[in-house]
Amino acid sequence: MPHPLHLVADTAIPLAAGDRLHLVETAAPELFPHLTAGGGRLPRLTVGTRLSPAGGGPDLLVVGVCSRPGEGDVPAGRVVAAKALADGGLPAGANSFHIEKTGLALAWITLSDKGSQGLRVDAAGPAIAETCAAALPIALAQGHIIPDEPRELTALLVDLAITQGFDLVVTTGGTGLSPRDTTPEATLAVLEKRLPGFEAAMLAASLAKTKHAMLSRAVAGTLGQAIVVNVPGSPKAVRETLAAILPAIPHGLDKLRGDPADCGQG
Repeated sequence: MPHPLHLVADTAIPLAAGDRLHLVETAAPELFPHLTAGGGRLPRLTVGTRLSPAGGGPDLLVVGVCSRPGEGDVPAGRVVAAKALADGGLPAGANSFHIEKTGLALAWITLSDKGSQGLRVDAAGPAIAETCAAALPIALAQGHIIPDEPRELTALLVDLAITQGFDLVVTTGGTGLSPRDTTPEATLAVLEKRLPGFEAAMLAASLAKTKHAMLSRAVAGTLGQAIVVNVPGSPKAVRETLAAILPAIPHGLDKLRGDPADCGQG
């Protein structure tokens, strides 16, 4: 069981459900409201982690992680964004939190030049969230819409998987043969291990619906402790391809994190 997280509030912090606050490693007066890490260092907290105050008050859900550069007398440090899950408040002074993660953190990325400019309504991204939530215990789902720019995608994949700690990152769009379809190349640039079984299962599911599926170049693999998957750009294809692989996601994540259980038992 993880050790309790000790944080210090300069003043009492009233909170309403959905309010955001920051957990910081060093005092940061520009971040209000905020809690400072007791002892000066935060443990590794990934998105989707739930923090339950031992002394009462609303539970907090980690929704973002970043590094803050040093400035003047304030040294560099990590900043963790969390939101309150209910109304309440935290008292001034020392606060202890129980750390728990009971579901998966999902990030989806829609690759669309028009969508990123607000010229097209994104239906594929929400289809990812709905399909995953119906099959997996999702603690946090977060969406992004970006243009078909490979450098922007690779940077976002690294941030979501490595810095933020998402468990599952699904991209939609850019997997075909059009000149701007570069999602597989951008994804391959950062993947550490390929998952050819995922790729074959998705292709088989799509081919059962249309022969045009053979033109898809979608890839899947791991980055850090996350599974990263490309799916096509239509909501229908999103549902069909994800249905083929979602049953294997929990076991795949367990194995990625060192679970010694026998794979043949599933």
